[in-house]
Amino acid sequence: MTDFSLSRRDWLLLTGLMLTDPARGAFPSRSALAAADEPAAPAIAPLNRFPRMVQEYFVRRVRAIERESLTRLDSLQTRADAENYVQDVREKIRQSFGEFPEKTPLNPRVTNTIERDAYRIENVIFESRPGFLVTANLYVPNGLTRPAPGVVGSCGHSLNGKAAEAYQSFAQGLARQGYVCLVFDPIGQGERFQYVDEQLRSRYGGGVREHLHGGNQQFLVGEFFGAWRAWDGIRALDYLLTREEVDPAHVGITGNSGGGTMTTWLCGVEQRWTMAAPSCFVTTFRRNLENELPADTEQCPPKVLALGLDHADFLAALAPRPTIILAKERDYFDVRGSQEALRRLKKLYRLLDAENEIRLFIGPTEHGYTQENREAMYRHFNRVTQVSRAAKEPELVIEPDQTLWCAPEGQVAKLGSKTVFDFTREASRALSRSPARKVDLEAPPEKFQNRLRSVLKFSPPPEKPYYRILRAIGNRKYPLPFFTTYAVETEPGIQAIVYRLDKERIYSRPPQAPTRAILYVAHRSSDAELREEPLLKTLIDNAGDAVVYTCDVRGIGESLPNTCGENSFDSEYGCDYFYAAHSIMLDEPYLGQKTRDVLAVLNWLKATGHESVHLVGKGWGALAATFAALLHDAVVEVTLKNALSSYTEVAETEHYEWPLAQILPDVLRHFDLPECYDRLSGSKNLKFIDPWRMEAHK
Repeated sequence: MTDFSLSRRDWLLLTGLMLTDPARGAFPSRSALAAADEPAAPAIAPLNRFPRMVQEYFVRRVRAIERESLTRLDSLQTRADAENYVQDVREKIRQSFGEFPEKTPLNPRVTNTIERDAYRIENVIFESRPGFLVTANLYVPNGLTRPAPGVVGSCGHSLNGKAAEAYQSFAQGLARQGYVCLVFDPIGQGERFQYVDEQLRSRYGGGVREHLHGGNQQFLVGEFFGAWRAWDGIRALDYLLTREEVDPAHVGITGNSGGGTMTTWLCGVEQRWTMAAPSCFVTTFRRNLENELPADTEQCPPKVLALGLDHADFLAALAPRPTIILAKERDYFDVRGSQEALRRLKKLYRLLDAENEIRLFIGPTEHGYTQENREAMYRHFNRVTQVSRAAKEPELVIEPDQTLWCAPEGQVAKLGSKTVFDFTREASRALSRSPARKVDLEAPPEKFQNRLRSVLKFSPPPEKPYYRILRAIGNRKYPLPFFTTYAVETEPGIQAIVYRLDKERIYSRPPQAPTRAILYVAHRSSDAELREEPLLKTLIDNAGDAVVYTCDVRGIGESLPNTCGENSFDSEYGCDYFYAAHSIMLDEPYLGQKTRDVLAVLNWLKATGHESVHLVGKGWGALAATFAALLHDAVVEVTLKNALSSYTEVAETEHYEWPLAQILPDVLRHFDLPECYDRLSGSKNLKFIDPWRMEAHK
C-alpha cells in the first residue's frame, strides 16, 4: 500500500507511473515531465457527471456478498457444521488459487554462515521451481540439544526484503528464544528483482511495481501471482522441514503487510502449519473497498469474492490451530475489519472447542511489524510451544544488508535465475500451440461466440434498456453544434453515457426513425475525443443519412472515478486498476463488463429504430467494440483504430505497457485477438487503422 503526498511532477519522477496519452497510451516523455509543472492552457472542463458510479456499484456488490456469507456463518450450530465450513473454505480457496505445480528438487545450498553470540545465520538459496531461485536467511539457535520449533518468516514490501530491520528483528528475536527461523525474499524484492538493469537495480523500483508488472501479465496465461508467492512459502516450509534442527510438530508462519497477506494466504493453502501470526493485513475485503484502498495483484485472488471468501476464511482453513491476528490502531488496513474477522472466527473456534486459540492484538501505532506486535507474536508462539517465557524482545543487532546476501552482488540475476516473465512467455508460447486454441473460421459464429462469452463472463444485457435524458449543456466545440446525452442503464447502478450528435437540438428521446447509426466507443472520453480525434470528424463528415452516437462505457469519460486519491486513474495503483482487480475477484472481468455496456447500447439503438450499426472503437474502446461486434447482429460494419494487435504480444513482451482493466484472465487458453479480427474481416467489413503494438511504446 502506498501513501504519498507529492506534487504531480514529483510523483511521476519517483514512480514513473503511466500517464496515458489520449491518442495512444504511451509512457510520459521527458518533455511531458517538464510540462507537468507548467500552467496548463485554458481548456474546456471535462464532463464527468457520474464520478462515484463505479465505486458505489462495487460497494453494493461486495456488501451483498458479505451479507450472504455472514448469513451462512450465522447458521452454524454444531461442531459438525463448523468442520464442514472449514472443509468448504479449503475447497473454495483451491478453486481461487488453482492447482500448484508438482514439487521439484529444492537443490538447496548454503553460500555463507555468520556466527553470532546466540545463533548462527546461514545464507541459503533453493529453487521453488526449476531454475527459479529463492534467497533466504536461516537463523539457528546455538547449543540445540533437540529439535526446536520452526517458523517461516514472510516479508512485507521492503525493497531489501529479508534484510529489512523489522524482518531481521523478528528472526533474531525468535532465534534468541530458541526457534529456528527461515526468512525468505519475496519475488521482486531483496535479492530477487525480476527486471534488473546493468547495475542490478530494478527497472521498476522493486516491490509493488514489480508485483503489478509481472502479476498483471500472468493473468493472460491463467496464472495468479499470489499463488506464485504462496508457492515460495510452501517450498520454504519444505526446506525448513529438511533441517534436523527443526521439530515438525511445531512449525509457524508469520509476516507483516505483504508478508501478512502471504501468512494469511498460506494458512488457507497449506495445512502443515501448527500456529500462525499474520500482522498488518487481516481486515475484510469490504473495508478495503469502501476505504478505496488498492492492493497488489497478489492480494486480489481470482474468484475470491464470487466464492464468498473473506480474509477470515483463509484463517478458518487452519482452524482450530492457534492463530493470532496482529493489527494496528493507526493502520490503513482498517482495524474495524480486523475486529470483524475475529468475531467471525470466534464463533467457528467456539464450535470447535478452541475459542481461546484465536486471538487479536491491536498495537497502538502505525502500519509495521513494530516491537509491540513482534512481542505479541512471541507470546503467542511461546504459549503454543512452551519453548520460552520471555515477555520482552531480546536485545538485537541489525546486520548490514551485504552480510545477509546469498547471491553474488546481492541479486539472483547474477546466477542466471529464471524470472516470472520467462515462465509467462513460455506458458504463452505453449498455449499458442495448444489444439484447444485453434479456431475454425468456417464454423458457425455461435461456436466462437460461446467461447468468447465464457471468457468475458457477463450476463446478457437488457433487450430494451431503461435510459435517462440528461439536461442539455452548452457548446462543447464538437464537429456538430448540438448533442443530446442519454444515460443508458446497462445493469442496476451502471449507465453507459451516450451522446447523439445533430445539426439541430433534440430535447427528448431519439427520433423513432429506421435509420443507420454509427456508434463510436471512446478510448478515454467521448467529450474530449469529439474535439480531438480526427477519425470522429471524418465519420461525421461522411455519415450521410446515418446518425452518429458516441459511448462512454463504465469507468471512463463521464463516469471516470474520482477515487483512490486525486486524479489516480493513470497511476498503475489507481482507480482503474482498483476496479479491474475487484472485477477479477468477482470473476467478472472489467473488460467483460465494458463489453456488456456496448451490447446494451446496441440493444438500445435497435429499440429506437436503428436496424444496422457501424461500430467504431478506438484504443481501449476498440476491444469492447470488437467483442460486441462479434456478439451483436445489428453490427454490419466495424472500424477499429489503435486496437491492440494481440494479447500474445503483451504476454511475450517483458516491458509491456497495457493496463489490467484491458486484460482478460486466461484468455490465451481460449483465443487471441487476431482470431477475433479475422472473423470480423470475413463477416463485418473490418477496417483496421494503426494497430497498437508493444514495440511502438517501448
